[in-house]
Amino acid sequence: MLTLADLPLSPAVDLPPAPFDFAALRRREFARLDAQGHAYLDYTGSALYGASQLHAHAQLLAAGLFGNPHSESGTARASTALIEQARTDVLRFLDVDDTTHAVCFTANASAAIKLVAESWPFDARRPLVLSADNHNSVNGMREYARRAGAPVRILPLTATLELDAPDDALRAAAADGEGLLAFPAQSNFSGVLHPLDLVRRARTLGFDVLLDAAAYVPSHPLSLRECEADFVALSFYKLFGYPTGLGALVMRRDAMRRLRRPWFAGGTVRYASVQADVHRLHGGAEGFEDGTPDFLGIAALPAGFALLREVGMTRLAERVDTLAAELCERLRGLRQPDGAPLVRVYGPVDASRRGGAVTFNVLDARGVALPYAGIEAAARDAGISVRGGCFCNPGASEAAFGAEPARLAQCLAALGDAFTPQRLSECTGKTAGAIRASVGLANDAADIARLVELIARFGEAR
Repeated sequence: MLTLADLPLSPAVDLPPAPFDFAALRRREFARLDAQGHAYLDYTGSALYGASQLHAHAQLLAAGLFGNPHSESGTARASTALIEQARTDVLRFLDVDDTTHAVCFTANASAAIKLVAESWPFDARRPLVLSADNHNSVNGMREYARRAGAPVRILPLTATLELDAPDDALRAAAADGEGLLAFPAQSNFSGVLHPLDLVRRARTLGFDVLLDAAAYVPSHPLSLRECEADFVALSFYKLFGYPTGLGALVMRRDAMRRLRRPWFAGGTVRYASVQADVHRLHGGAEGFEDGTPDFLGIAALPAGFALLREVGMTRLAERVDTLAAELCERLRGLRQPDGAPLVRVYGPVDASRRGGAVTFNVLDARGVALPYAGIEAAARDAGISVRGGCFCNPGASEAAFGAEPARLAQCLAALGDAFTPQRLSECTGKTAGAIRASVGLANDAADIARLVELIARFGEAR
């Protein structure tokens, strides 16, 4: 039977010795891209798994015996050892340990966020503050807050989709009481990097902070020693492509004690009695892990972390930021036959204020955005994966497209179940979707060139 000693070493955020050969890594881990002639530019949607991850996981499962961890059998203990090693790996990746933080495994980042939403003690004096730029998995927290009678406040965005004077808005929200702030480290819509120091500033005002790191950590190091967020949501398929259906909520232990679960399930309790009508939850992260954890999926995590450690998160961040900056600059440089811009890129011009995602619309001769679905289809036909739509982020997309609140509400009410992005666009007279290209570990300059050449043809065809 394989043991923990046979598993890949735990991750580290340190930069490995230079130089690093990304081309060799692509040939070794992602040969299927070039074999199929594909340019994968949807890393914010999902990372691609490396071949070594599958091989290591398959070898572990083929040679090992792993059972349901909720017992003391040999196979159960083997699974428990895998789970505990994975918790350690996650914490080391985030530059902390289990003396200060706990890792709760969940079905995905959305489930991690929901755990906080349903367990945090909202009331009339404990508001929820959301950035306008948030994934819907975070926006949905407002339903729990409102059900508890808590005020819900929104941090607005600038024209470049960055937070607009967030400290002023937080101080105003603090008049309602010490609440919970939730915002993303990186926008899944625009790639904007929001200031991590906002965590410290919010906590100084008495707020707990939920940091949605799902789009950020796949290409940027995150130290929870420096960024002391109370709760951090992660998705492992976004981090390194495999396994899917597995996320984590990383909690400061002092903040975890403020959460109160509204129910219990198998695996979360020390005991439960039907006749006595009582139960007692486990005291640690296990008290938040409903049912049997995905112990075989968790067994795949060490190999994913090993791949990131081989590259080094600092080096990966430099690589991703360089490719994204090149894509952004080249798209902005495309022109119509009359010299007018062909592409509208959303977010700041300064590349240091954005991560690996570039969101844009292709414009017609009048400067009106072409339907994103046609661009997405053309990319698909050309063997390029990009993503079209609003990316489950209505706040950032509404700000990007200049939505007028009254007209938007009127159109949404009128459309009801007949809603489609195209019908909404026709009703509001505004764009209702864009194209997002996002880069990651396997990408190279040739991928960028392919997409730019495709988009350029939309101008040449007129």
